[in-house]
Amino acid sequence: MLQTRLSTAARHTRIPTFARQPHAIFAHQVPTHLQWQSYAVRVIDRKKETDISTYPPDLIRNFSIIAHIDHGKSTLADRLLELTGVISKTGKNKQVLDKLKVERERGITVKAQSASMFYEYNGQKYLMNLIDTPGHVDFSYEVSRSLAACQGTILLVDAAQGIQAQTVANFYLAFGEGLAVVPMLNKVDLPTAEPERAAQQIESTFEIDASKILHMSAKTGLGVDAVLPSVIENMPPPSGSIDQPFKALLFDTWYDKYVGVVCLMAIKDGSIRKGDRIVSNHSKQKYEVTEVGIMHPEPSPTTSLQVGQVGYITCNMKSVSEAHVGDTFYRDKHPVEALPGFVPAKSMVFAGVFPIDADEFARLDESIQKLTLNDSSVSVHKETSAALGQGWRLGFLGTLHMDVFRQRLEEEYDASILITAPTVPYQIKYRDGTTRFIRTPADFPDVHTMQDNVESTMEPFVLATMIFPERYLGQMLELCTLHRGEIQNHVYIDEARVLLKCRLPMAEIVSDFFDKLKSKSQGFASFDYEEAGYEASDLVKMEVLLNNEAVDALASVMHRTSSVVAGRDMAKRLREVIRRQLFDIIIQTAANGKIVARETVKQLRKNVTAKCYGGDITRKMKLLNKQKEGKKRMKKFGKVELPQEAFLTVMTKSE
Repeated sequence: MLQTRLSTAARHTRIPTFARQPHAIFAHQVPTHLQWQSYAVRVIDRKKETDISTYPPDLIRNFSIIAHIDHGKSTLADRLLELTGVISKTGKNKQVLDKLKVERERGITVKAQSASMFYEYNGQKYLMNLIDTPGHVDFSYEVSRSLAACQGTILLVDAAQGIQAQTVANFYLAFGEGLAVVPMLNKVDLPTAEPERAAQQIESTFEIDASKILHMSAKTGLGVDAVLPSVIENMPPPSGSIDQPFKALLFDTWYDKYVGVVCLMAIKDGSIRKGDRIVSNHSKQKYEVTEVGIMHPEPSPTTSLQVGQVGYITCNMKSVSEAHVGDTFYRDKHPVEALPGFVPAKSMVFAGVFPIDADEFARLDESIQKLTLNDSSVSVHKETSAALGQGWRLGFLGTLHMDVFRQRLEEEYDASILITAPTVPYQIKYRDGTTRFIRTPADFPDVHTMQDNVESTMEPFVLATMIFPERYLGQMLELCTLHRGEIQNHVYIDEARVLLKCRLPMAEIVSDFFDKLKSKSQGFASFDYEEAGYEASDLVKMEVLLNNEAVDALASVMHRTSSVVAGRDMAKRLREVIRRQLFDIIIQTAANGKIVARETVKQLRKNVTAKCYGGDITRKMKLLNKQKEGKKRMKKFGKVELPQEAFLTVMTKSE
């Protein structure tokens, strides 16, 4: 009889259908990932716990795969999992480690996922811990956290596209962590592949010997057999000692509705097993370990985790606020020196999130807490809008990050939300020497304060890196100039490709810059950026007035040169979405108190002269004047209500 870890009370709770039918698992009726993730952590004896204590650090390799977006990281991970027997070679495995629905739909990796593999090489059996990382710049924090659990990384480059912007950024991220970098060329079987040229780019850009670069095709499996031997030979094993007190780095978490918070840890010293008591260095709170295991690639229980290994730990951590990514855990009564942890992610884009239905506020608050547990780079602050009610001001690393977070809220937690237009954090420097950060347009000083107390306004800049074919150089220079960019330099990385660096205001990046970049380069350009500090800028607050009343949810901060065009565009779009009333609705946009555009939504009128079939003109004028006076009184007391549909339409960038 199979035994489960279910209490008497838990036996009366609802259990997934497949869990009531244990034969389904053994009949290869495989449950979905979300079902299995919840169920596998709860059931301890259905599958015998794996003993991995026989793998000392010398027989362990912790490595990740980094590359530009769509260079084949997840496909290579699939082939390695097939090669080591973790998944069967059915030919239908596509991005197995991309477990989120949003990843499947968009075809990109947004969440780093780990998987442990067992591989025999030269008569020795090795434990290989692989972490598949995202390739887009908006998820670079996922990459940096993953690298902290590794000793080496595979730098994957598309042989047809060559080095791209995120390739450069990820390389220096790994180089800065002191990791061993093993370069590999993927997609060498494509008709358009130029492996020699791509290898030359790697050698000239990163000073890596081209003769050491492995050539392969992850899709067909060509050359994949040489990947793991290269990892074993060229990457160092993890350091640490089994004899030292237990010390582990928490680098990822997720929430399970049955066991609470699940922690993914890299064991730096000692060992841990079920029943041990551990302490969080951050909160000093104590926990009893209820299960340890590895991702294989789904949660697989083990007898213990020891130095050098990467695995998950459940410890009855029920509240999402108790888990802090970068925290150090140690055994109770055996304190250790805390690990450096991670530099907190700096939000570059802010947006307001509000529930469509005010009654859903509490449920949405809980959903955001659970989702930020799985994505610690999102910052959360509560705010209140006069037009939209209670909500949150969330900080993201970029606009794609924001869009993915919104989609995950809607799909994973069935949330109906309204998200405002993205903004960037500004600085206001006052004449008394103080400096204030502005994250919402509502916090921007009014006209009188700007004139009397403000010395300067400052906006964030980024150092952008663009790589594209030489024939698009003119269009790229023009694009940067139109978006208030300052060209730093451009160099030829080979005879046909250019690397361009320029300083750009962050506010220009969060609009439609990336779309224009792809359009002007016919999709060949790649883009990456890094923070470059704040600079003084002539900023104004754009307000929207409906019958002389400001709508705070539609306010924005922008450069003065953009205010007239943006104000006219906003007024025109509002005129199209606001429904006609029994009185005129005057739409105005103002920059620092000065009106820059006006539109009018005409009133609905009854034809009061329809019953007049002749007679003196004064009779008609009397009726019209009476109606006019009534409209004036109605406008004085009437209120304009902007429907949710209007917000959704206006906050969408016009084509």
